[in-house]
Amino acid sequence: MHRRKNGANSMTMRSNKANNSNYYSNLESGNLSRGETNSNIMEQQNNERIADLSEQVARLKGLTIDIGNEVREQNSLLDNMGDSFGNVGDLLNGTMRRIGTLLDRGGAKHMFYLVGFVVAVMVFLYWVMKHRS
Repeated sequence: MHRRKNGANSMTMRSNKANNSNYYSNLESGNLSRGETNSNIMEQQNNERIADLSEQVARLKGLTIDIGNEVREQNSLLDNMGDSFGNVGDLLNGTMRRIGTLLDRGGAKHMFYLVGFVVAVMVFLYWVMKHRS
């Protein structure tokens, strides 16, 4: 998976830790009122959640980039396969045309040889598969 290092997140976390230590020292000395204490706690929690969300967004961004790259690769492979199948289709059409010409010239004799060859190949393949297992 694609991971990006984000220096801003680590700096934010360090500054949050520094703010936490200042907050706790002010709390212990009694310099903050109850309302300020609650607002500071809520702000600290919000900052932690923002940091978590930014990490998740960075992971999702990396994931979407990876998915996009994979889709581009798959599309190029499919395009190449389509071209290959088109070439095979052209080759088969040419072969069928040549077989038709051959049958027109030779008549029944060539047809007999062709059918005999196909049957012999099928019997051979059957024999190979039967003795293989």
